[in-house]
Amino acid sequence: MNTAHNSPDSNHTSTPRHNGRIALVTGANQGLGRALAEGLAARLGVDDLVLLTGRHAGRVTEAAAEVAGAPQTRARVEGRVLDVSDGAGIAALAAELAERHGGVDLVLSNAIAPLAKEVSQAAQADAFIDVANGATHAVLRSFAPVLRPGGRLLVVASGLGALGFLPPHLQPVFDGASLEQVEAAVESWRAAVHAGTAEAAGWPRWINIPSKVAQVAAVRAVAAERRERDLAEGTLLAAVCPGMVDTRASRGWFTGYEAQTPAVAARAVLDLVLAGSVDPGQYGELVQFGKVLPWHGGAPLTEQDALLTP
Repeated sequence: MNTAHNSPDSNHTSTPRHNGRIALVTGANQGLGRALAEGLAARLGVDDLVLLTGRHAGRVTEAAAEVAGAPQTRARVEGRVLDVSDGAGIAALAAELAERHGGVDLVLSNAIAPLAKEVSQAAQADAFIDVANGATHAVLRSFAPVLRPGGRLLVVASGLGALGFLPPHLQPVFDGASLEQVEAAVESWRAAVHAGTAEAAGWPRWINIPSKVAQVAAVRAVAAERRERDLAEGTLLAAVCPGMVDTRASRGWFTGYEAQTPAVAARAVLDLVLAGSVDPGQYGELVQFGKVLPWHGGAPLTEQDALLTP
């Protein structure tokens, strides 16, 4: 095992330059993110570095120490404080890794804010959207340009990210949109949620649905601009659906359904991340268990009232 790790408050300039791969996971001190960091630390090599990030210094320090000290760990593990709702912080970390390491090889944008059934959707909208969508936009904008050839940038989304989960008249908002247009659509929808006009305009009551569609749309927007070069270099940019995972964020929403443990859910994601070659059919798409979920698939949910009832 490799027990070396830095505390989130350590002097980052003292860390030696690594010749191996640089991997970063957001929202990694618990749940699926923790499992992804553990899996990378076990499956990467001794010359590789896994950056385990989260908002809370104490939790990040503890998680990084535990992952670094696990018997199966081979890679070096460092904890870094990163609030993904802070776009400037994301940009600064990407710039730092570009300067110190020449870029980054593996990026898993996983962080999510939980939604509570007993709290109104509008009251939770800002925190949820800032993490799920603002962070996705910032990670794509800051880390895609510093992704080294042959790298992987995956945004953890959901099967609800298919365009068909929106009503037909709203689908053109995201279909073929640029990243800037996706961002503008998210902000317009957010404003409608706060104004109480979103449902009348046709937006699903459950804010998780437009948020996930927007995440996948953002990935598709950036991928459309980079596709030719990335595929030539063996680089993958995609959204990924890990399936139903038993985590703090999802527990309570899908009672009666069988959910995977984070460790089990992480396996298919890591298989995609660490695949030796890139399937062009998966590039820019939403991938679940190695298969592409059709962008125009899905259908508006009819059971939202039941989902939103505590």
